Amino acid sequence: MCALIGCYLRIALAGFRRYATYRQAALAGTATNVVFGLIKISILSAVYAAQGGGSVGGYDLTMTITYVWLGQGLLSVVQFWGDADLDTRIRTGDVVIDLTRPWNLGMALLAEDLGRAAFASLARFVPPLAIGALLFPFRWPTDPAVLAFFALSALLAVVISQGIRFLLSLSTFWLLDPRGVSGLYRVGGATLAGLEIPLNYFPSWAQTALWFTPFPGMMQSPIDVFVQHGSAAALLAHQALWAVLLTVAGQVVLRRAVHKVVVQGG
Repeated sequence: MCALIGCYLRIALAGFRRYATYRQAALAGTATNVVFGLIKISILSAVYAAQGGGSVGGYDLTMTITYVWLGQGLLSVVQFWGDADLDTRIRTGDVVIDLTRPWNLGMALLAEDLGRAAFASLARFVPPLAIGALLFPFRWPTDPAVLAFFALSALLAVVISQGIRFLLSLSTFWLLDPRGVSGLYRVGGATLAGLEIPLNYFPSWAQTALWFTPFPGMMQSPIDVFVQHGSAAALLAHQALWAVLLTVAGQVVLRRAVHKVVVQGG
């Protein structure tokens, strides 16, 4: 067991190093996120100005501005696009090599993704947050413990995201080409998670329906924990539940998918 844990830790470190090599891409991505953040703030500020201030969905303007910068930073940490490498390996049959290695494929991919997220936290999350805090009113937590809760919430958000993306990739065993479902997820997943606007802006019936899904756990929950909107315990419990359910679902689907694999010549 210790050797296996050490294996996953090395995979996570390899994931960090792999993405750390693309520093120019990280810089360009950060600049893009900052530009989109400025555009969103301009639009949302106009909404508040039109109604004479106040709050929308329980968010005042300062909380909304904070929401935008946290969302732009978390976008690269959480990720809303699938694993093209795994899709290709399943389609070509190279996934057989991964399945014969002494690890669990789902856990190995999660470890790598956590390494990627760790690098993104430094290179893609901190800079937009710092720029936003310097240029605009910003809602910092009043309790230092909230930062620890936020870190845990962001970790659970990555696990939820990776669980969904893993299931989408596994659909390649049956669909052969998952670009259709992956594209649909890229378009709808981020919006349903709260990237474009806070889910509190949605009608009450839509909010209720969305909180029965894992989507809010990828964006809305971590941000709500940070700005102290709602119960942190309830938000973390929702995320933990979906993290477990998606991880278990991934293992079940993987076992079923393995039965479809046919290895010739070995």
